[in-house]
Amino acid sequence: MSAETGTRMSKSSRSALLGAMFLMATSAIGPGFITQTTTFTVQLGAAFAFAILVSILIDVAVQLNVWRVVGVSGQRAQVLGNKVAPGVGWVLAGLVLVGGLVFNIGNIGGTGLGLNALFGLDAKIGGAISAVVAIAIFVSKRAGVALDRIVVVLGVLMIGMTAYVAVVSRPPLGEALRSFVLPDTVSFLAITTLIGGTVGGYITYAGAHRMLDSGITGPENVGAISRSSVYGIIVTGVMRILLFLAVLGVVAGGVTLAQDNPAASAFEAAAGEVGLRLFGIILWAAAITSVIGAAYTSVSFFTSERTTPRTRNLLTIAFIAVSALVYVLIGTAPVTLLVFAGAFNGLILPIGFTVILWVAWRRRDLLGGYRYPRWLLGIGVLAWLISLYLGWSSVSAVGTLFA
Repeated sequence: MSAETGTRMSKSSRSALLGAMFLMATSAIGPGFITQTTTFTVQLGAAFAFAILVSILIDVAVQLNVWRVVGVSGQRAQVLGNKVAPGVGWVLAGLVLVGGLVFNIGNIGGTGLGLNALFGLDAKIGGAISAVVAIAIFVSKRAGVALDRIVVVLGVLMIGMTAYVAVVSRPPLGEALRSFVLPDTVSFLAITTLIGGTVGGYITYAGAHRMLDSGITGPENVGAISRSSVYGIIVTGVMRILLFLAVLGVVAGGVTLAQDNPAASAFEAAAGEVGLRLFGIILWAAAITSVIGAAYTSVSFFTSERTTPRTRNLLTIAFIAVSALVYVLIGTAPVTLLVFAGAFNGLILPIGFTVILWVAWRRRDLLGGYRYPRWLLGIGVLAWLISLYLGWSSVSAVGTLFA
């Protein structure tokens, strides 16, 4: 692709890049995202705003580097890993597969809970129906186009509905704005949890790998690549902030949320029966886009540009089907497996990000001679140090569980 075509991008290329951006964002906005945000808002109140701001800044540092290296090199993360040190890429791929599969069982469960809140359907039936919907996307001969469109539509839908609830709940905006820079308390647990939930596991590579499949690569497209990575994190951040404000308004009004499903009770307290139905739609949309993102990205670690679209789609369908079957048979992912998957996700970021930074620093040959910006490498190293802490915390959690 010439420099001119890189700057004057076609409509289909812009659509694919928009899809990659929203795939990254909606993969991060899953059932766990909603639960985490609600829980920390209840615990910290307006002070949670600071944790959101810090996590967004670190997320930007991570994704700027991941998208830049993957996009400029035109190679998937596992391929780069094997070129940096033989076998590292396959270790990374294995971690993504195990973590993605187990968490996808939870994502299927989230779709079931969403349809339960919306229509009163049994959660298992709702999960099975949602899996069929996700599979239908990859049955299509134009699966890539269908994927891009559905994640954009559902992403915009989630943001719009959450914005409505944030307005009607009437949060204390002045206190929230002050807490973005001058919080009453700082929770490092909240910050590290948010980072792990938005750039941990397969989520780190969801958008970047989709971008590769769309063909937007090389130094000539570095501007579009970088902007898209930042926009994706901003979409995630906007959703986090709106959800935070929606719950904050309810909590600040003195409402005590139900412990078994605090997010649902917050939406119901803010907007009554309509709020509860909106929560069902938002939860379903968040869960099914995470199902799609987890399946697509996990399969991308075991395929290459030589893999035919049909084979890739069949593998993605199988991934979703296995996740749904396990959920229907056992109801949810066993707690032990979820903790193990969390540990795997905690390891994926430091291992994979080490590869990204090494390529940026020492392997200019893999970047086609591109001179990597030192400032970008610098903020990447800072984010990498935090990822090491996240990885250690995840492993420690497993050790504590089985001590």
